[in-house]
Amino acid sequence: MKKMKNIYKFFFLLLVVVACEEDLRDTSFADNMAPPSEVTASYAITQDNTGSVTITPTAQGAVSFEIFFGDNSDSATLNQGESVEHIYAEGTYQVIVAASNLAGDVVETVQQLVVSFQAPQNLVVVLENDVAVSKQVNITATADFAAMFEFNSGETGVSQPVVSGNIGETISYVYANPGTYSVVVTAKGGAIATTDFAVDFEVTEILAPTEAAPVAPARNDTDVVSIFSDVYTDVTLNELPTSWSAGNFEATSVDSDNVWKLTTLDFLGIVTNYDTGIDLSGMEMMHIDYWVPEGTTNELFVKIVNTVDGGEDIESLGTTVGGSWQSIDIDMTGFDGGNLANKEKITQILIDSDGIAGNVYVDNFYFYKAPSSIVTSTVQDFEGTAPTFTVFGNIAATEVIANPDASGENTSANVAKLTKTAGSEVWAGTFFETSTPLDFNNYSKISVKTWSPKTGAQVKLKLENADASVTHEVDMNTTVSNSWEELLYDFSAAPAADYVRVVIFFDFGNAGDDSVYYYDEINLVDDSGVSAGLTFQDFEGTAPTFTVFGNIADTQVITNPDQSGINTTANVAQLTKTAGSEVWAGTFFEVGSALDLNNYSKISVKTWSPKSGAVVKLKLENADASVTHEVDLNTSVANSWEELTYDFSAAPTGDYVRVVIFFDFGNAGDDSVYYYDELQLKN
Repeated sequence: MKKMKNIYKFFFLLLVVVACEEDLRDTSFADNMAPPSEVTASYAITQDNTGSVTITPTAQGAVSFEIFFGDNSDSATLNQGESVEHIYAEGTYQVIVAASNLAGDVVETVQQLVVSFQAPQNLVVVLENDVAVSKQVNITATADFAAMFEFNSGETGVSQPVVSGNIGETISYVYANPGTYSVVVTAKGGAIATTDFAVDFEVTEILAPTEAAPVAPARNDTDVVSIFSDVYTDVTLNELPTSWSAGNFEATSVDSDNVWKLTTLDFLGIVTNYDTGIDLSGMEMMHIDYWVPEGTTNELFVKIVNTVDGGEDIESLGTTVGGSWQSIDIDMTGFDGGNLANKEKITQILIDSDGIAGNVYVDNFYFYKAPSSIVTSTVQDFEGTAPTFTVFGNIAATEVIANPDASGENTSANVAKLTKTAGSEVWAGTFFETSTPLDFNNYSKISVKTWSPKTGAQVKLKLENADASVTHEVDMNTTVSNSWEELLYDFSAAPAADYVRVVIFFDFGNAGDDSVYYYDEINLVDDSGVSAGLTFQDFEGTAPTFTVFGNIADTQVITNPDQSGINTTANVAQLTKTAGSEVWAGTFFEVGSALDLNNYSKISVKTWSPKSGAVVKLKLENADASVTHEVDLNTSVANSWEELTYDFSAAPTGDYVRVVIFFDFGNAGDDSVYYYDELQLKN
């Protein structure tokens, strides 16, 4: 028995060893590893006429280096963080630095090295204040017979030199304080003698942002109350600043972006209006972007005040962080701690500082909520040209009139009036037709606002296709009398058809008695719980500016050539993949504000392709294309519209403003014509 136990132990250990060996052999983790980048090397040469140079290579993503000295000597292999010392004769050398990562990728760079036993000559130094980093000085030095240079900052109590670099390169140093300093740049070669450049240099502090604040994401109008932003429609402010504000206010711009500049800020007062204020009760978060100079440590606050019903509360933005735009989001429940009566009538808003703040820049000040989970699309609201009504069952003509009871559920201007004439049929009613079929691909219900003199009256809603060969009807009962209510009809069981006729019957089943009914605001509804989609381009307004690449024809907005199925809109974008164009040919346009990938993770696009199985690549880029993400999907039908939904949940954080699309990616152009439309953020 003991022998059997030992055998079991042996086999168990053998399995563990085999499993471990398999794990060690698994190198799949390296498949997606990026090659080394920013490969460089620094030189440190001794000033003793020996030609001794210490070379220290660095790179992002590298684990080892091979140094080729450029003098026909053997190369040296180093690990990340190591240096090598090499003795050179006088001369100019091309040093090769080869950086390797774990995947075996090798990236090389070539750097010149000058070894001379003469003192450096023709030293030229350029000193500049950095345009983006406060109190940073950038130093560039060139010289004959020099390999490196050092920078003495002129500060007291600081070990000198503060920074060094290879000759011809630019190095940087950030001062603790602005001011004028006596700086020295020393050029060094292999000689004992060095060459200095001395000058008094003024180090400046950046007191204003040099670039615009982050672009606010696109939101539905109902999801935001904007105080100040270039992206949203701002509420009307009756006073900005108020006469009782303490500090200076200036409306200015940074990088073509409108901002508020607040100087010697104690507090800035803002008045919306003193009658009813603005309603923030439905908003979930407050957002504000601010910028203060580096070293500023004031605490900033936002206060909201209700002078109608009384009370106020204040929330801190925290201790300021200087030198860059800070985006702050505050939960609106934080304003529940004071004596604020409610958030429905906010008449005053204050931006406050716990001490006098020198410079504060403000942008994108707004209140917002998560996208609604109910999506609606208007079928008819009777506010424009009245539809053509057809009545039946011996009732009076249906007409559009001014809303006789603009209150409660319906305060719109116009409504439809139906009089069920005395003696009319129990099935009497009215209908109108829509210009395009109702969209039951994205919606399953229809809501109608109704006004009835009777409680419990049956209101039948019926849909028909053009020749009434396909119909579906749903019944609902009124629950109130002499006031507006909204009835919601479920058409999820309706057979597939192009429904264009909307029929309504009031008090169905009872003969007419001259009762008057009103109805309004007929909407398609999706209340499935999925966050509302946000359309960011539908090509119905001003066409965006398209940029094409890969030798294809210009992209253009045209009339929808196939108004059927899931896309009956008026206009679409047309892309012709010209014969012989590149396999990667495509087009892009830019949006006015960054796509909101915080609240949405997907993008849907309606596409029309002459081919099934064609790759349609959708790519997002930030303004300079330094951050990108792309997703591929295939068309599943030919010569008809379909909706492709791209998952961008894995996209890296970025302000994506450029939307790039490639049709039939991977294949050269063959004059095929593609269309796309209705680009929407979704979840």
